[in-house]
Amino acid sequence: MAPDESVVHIEGPWTHRAVHAGGTRFHVVEAGTGPLVLLLHGFPQFWWTWRHQLVSLSEAGYRAVAVDLRGYGGSDKPPRGYDLPTLAADATGLIRALGETGAIVVGHDWGGLLAWTMAVLDPKCVRRLVAVSAPHPLRLRNALLTDPFGQLKASRRTFGYQLPLLPERRLTRHDAAMVGRLLEERSRPGWPEPEESRTYREAFRIPTVAHCALEYHRWFGRSQLRPDGRRFARAMRTEVEAPTLHLHGALDPSVLPRTAQGSSRYVAAPYRWRLFEGAGHFPHEEIPDVFDTELLGWLTDPEPDR
Repeated sequence: MAPDESVVHIEGPWTHRAVHAGGTRFHVVEAGTGPLVLLLHGFPQFWWTWRHQLVSLSEAGYRAVAVDLRGYGGSDKPPRGYDLPTLAADATGLIRALGETGAIVVGHDWGGLLAWTMAVLDPKCVRRLVAVSAPHPLRLRNALLTDPFGQLKASRRTFGYQLPLLPERRLTRHDAAMVGRLLEERSRPGWPEPEESRTYREAFRIPTVAHCALEYHRWFGRSQLRPDGRRFARAMRTEVEAPTLHLHGALDPSVLPRTAQGSSRYVAAPYRWRLFEGAGHFPHEEIPDVFDTELLGWLTDPEPDR
């Protein structure tokens, strides 16, 4: 039997609640008070990927809010709306629904692509930008075209996700064993622990989550040849004006460090790049202490261009 949404209501030093933005209900997890830090997860995860940062940020005097993105976890799972402009509108609407006009936005993987998009399409909502294991969308697009034996090869699974139905079945069969393999393949040796893997596998088996999660990949792939994709690419040429911290694991096999590092050309504001040796695609979980030290140090730095 497939699990229900209650599996993502994991207890901890945080509170769970539902927030409505733009007609969509989002499951958010909140800890602390102070300046808002919005935490956006990637694939194939959910809000729990930020469990360490919810604690460290709240203890450092921030209001940390991790959200299940559209289609994931305890949030609504509508049949459409998995393009980056719509997802960005979700997130900026969520910031306002939380009673703020702007936030520090931290995004990993797809959440990172989303954070880059927010910083361009609604720049007043993004006071500082932290991209984790996520190149600027135009940098990713360019690398897929110009680096066939590097980033294109590393992204080969995404092309398989363009097929209908079959990828969902592969990801969820045998208690979502493939989700566990994806986490292991993309991380440093020794992560995740069996219990961590089990938590992600259970959350991915919530009905329709697998389909919704793959719609992100399908939009990005198919839109490259469509008018909406060309409009998005034109819009994303606008330079980011928010101070930007770019964090990446040196062992990341799915988004190559050289792909991510080329994103600096799209940032007009102070930009800082940090590469974590010994970490893969999930540095905020693989080496949370090192990650949090870098993140908090940058957040408190009045001159973030160093």
